[in-house]
Amino acid sequence: MFVLSCLCAVVLVCAASALASDVDGQVLVRNARDSANAVVYIDRIPGKRFAAPPNLVTLDQMNLMFEPHVLPVLVGTMVAFPNSDEIRHNVFSPGPPRFDLGTYPKGSTKHHLFDKPGVWTMLCNVHAEMSAYVIVTETPYFARTDKDGKFVLKDIPPGKYTLKVWHAKAKPATVSIEVGPAATTSIARIELKR
Repeated sequence: MFVLSCLCAVVLVCAASALASDVDGQVLVRNARDSANAVVYIDRIPGKRFAAPPNLVTLDQMNLMFEPHVLPVLVGTMVAFPNSDEIRHNVFSPGPPRFDLGTYPKGSTKHHLFDKPGVWTMLCNVHAEMSAYVIVTETPYFARTDKDGKFVLKDIPPGKYTLKVWHAKAKPATVSIEVGPAATTSIARIELKR
């Protein structure tokens, strides 16, 4: 009986992933140099929770910059902040909620667990010109746009969703979408304005 239950569970998972679709589109950020680093994500799905990834995600400090400048992650993700520069750095977020990892030298790594959804601004007390953003989502369905604003969300189960779009230099946008089974859903261009 146990083997039959396990087999049924595997078949259901395989069937669900066979129906999954991709969602692609383009974001245009008006009055910006380019449309890179917008984060496109499916908002929370009522009644559905997703397990945090087991692996660390990295937001490095190199050449007096955070790399990458924008980092989307799933809620519950542990982010590593290595210092790859020759000088000391400090990583903090003014919040809410606020956190401060302190100042640390080259070759050191500090960590922070992002357990609340939202937009987190990352700064360095030592270097005022350094900034980055961690966008914490409630679903694993997110993507960061390239310089042309193009994005692809992978393996979305069929259904109706709210798609959110965030960019550091524009007002956020919300779009309702419907994803069909086993086909790519293309979204008309989404324009963000300052």
